[in-house]
Amino acid sequence: MSVRPILCVGALTYDVIMHVPALPSGTGKFMADGMSISASGMAAIAATTVARLGHPVAFWANAGRDTPGDFLVAEMAREGIATDFIRRVPDVPSGTAVIVVDGRGERVVVPYYHPVLMGPAEVMPPIADGAFGAVMTDVRWPAAAGPALDAARACGIAAILDLDVGPPAVLADLLPRASHVVASASGARIVTGEGDPAVAATRLVERGSADLVVVTDGERGVWWGGPSAPGICHHPAFAVEAVDTNAAGDVYHGAFAVALAQRRPIEAVLTFAAAAASLKCLRAGGRTAVPTRSEVERFLAERPAATPD
Repeated sequence: MSVRPILCVGALTYDVIMHVPALPSGTGKFMADGMSISASGMAAIAATTVARLGHPVAFWANAGRDTPGDFLVAEMAREGIATDFIRRVPDVPSGTAVIVVDGRGERVVVPYYHPVLMGPAEVMPPIADGAFGAVMTDVRWPAAAGPALDAARACGIAAILDLDVGPPAVLADLLPRASHVVASASGARIVTGEGDPAVAATRLVERGSADLVVVTDGERGVWWGGPSAPGICHHPAFAVEAVDTNAAGDVYHGAFAVALAQRRPIEAVLTFAAAAASLKCLRAGGRTAVPTRSEVERFLAERPAATPD
């Protein structure tokens, strides 16, 4: 089992979450009945998942040299994530999102990333030197994600792409650079034009650039395949009464990376990732609700996985 860290690459966001009885329907001033602040972002939540599952992890991201940036780096460090590669950028604000959530869980999200934060990476972590056991990127910082995936494939480690909603040109550029593609059904639809996740998985496999393709579709489970697989296979989700699905996909990606880095068989990888994501759905909150390894193992012991199709 590899004990080299997993490198997560991508979004780190200062979330300001306002809770209101109902979402505003027009202009004016609206009083919140609660609020919270969180360190978030797709890759940040995946990195937190890796850490809480007991695997070493490093994070390559950008933050402003400001008070929110101090908070973001401190929160990552508190999780046990190596923050050496979080670049602090002067004179620009850290990535920020204002999120308004109503009593039914419906939300409005208004994010802002300064263009400088999304610019070319100045220094790459030592991927080529064998410092990491796997690399996992989201699609929010493509200027770093592409080179990181390229370096991972060049040195023979898993280059995992979290293919989610984003500009079509960005997704099309990153897709062939990954050895393992884990796509949301929405992200896969953007790339393939197919709304059926099984068909979308087929189209992604037909491109022939990835060793493994997984298309996730929430409670319906995942569809996966690859050049050496006997067609497209379905792996069911666990049946749970979801409280909050926010961040479940990011938890899935982090757990997938851990199980893959530990060289588990593919069915075991998918089962482990599904269990972690299901546990997240049983709790309210985003990154703060990420489960630990002992919780995932207990969940798996108590809830045998459904038989894959």
